[in-house]
Amino acid sequence: MGVMPTHAEKRTLPYTSAQMFALIADVTAYPEFLPWCSAARITQRVHHPDREVIDADLVISFKVFREKFTSRVTLHEAEQKIDVEYLDGPFKYLNNHWTFVDRPDGCEVDFFVDFEFKSKILQSLIGVVFGEAMQRIVGAFEARAKALYSDA
Repeated sequence: MGVMPTHAEKRTLPYTSAQMFALIADVTAYPEFLPWCSAARITQRVHHPDREVIDADLVISFKVFREKFTSRVTLHEAEQKIDVEYLDGPFKYLNNHWTFVDRPDGCEVDFFVDFEFKSKILQSLIGVVFGEAMQRIVGAFEARAKALYSDA
C-alpha cells in the first residue's frame, strides 16, 4: 500500500490576503474555473461570532467517474484561514487547509490537502496524476485571482 497523496505548498501572490480569502471562500464559483469541478451547491450556511460554517456539495467529474462529495468549509475571516473537512462521498478522508498572510509583496498562500479514496481503482488512478492535478488546481486558483484582481 503506497503512501497517500499529500500536497502542501506555499506561494506568494500579488494580491491581498482578503482578496485570496474571498476567492477561496466563494465555493459556488468553483465550477467556473476549477478543473474537474462540474457543480457546487451550498446546502447550509451558519454564522458564528468568530467564524462562518458552510456545508457544500461538490461534483467532481474525472474521465468516466462522476462523484459527489460533501464537505464542511469553516471560514475564519479574522485569522484569514479556511479549513475544509470531509462529510460524505467517495473519500475515506479528506483534509484541506488554506492560510493567507499579508506580505510586503502580496499575500503568502499556504495550501495543504491530504486525502484517500475509498475506491482502490480511483486511488491508483489519482496517484498517477496527483502531482499534476494539484498543480492544475493551484494554477486555476492563481488564474482566477488574476482574472478577478489584476488591473491588466
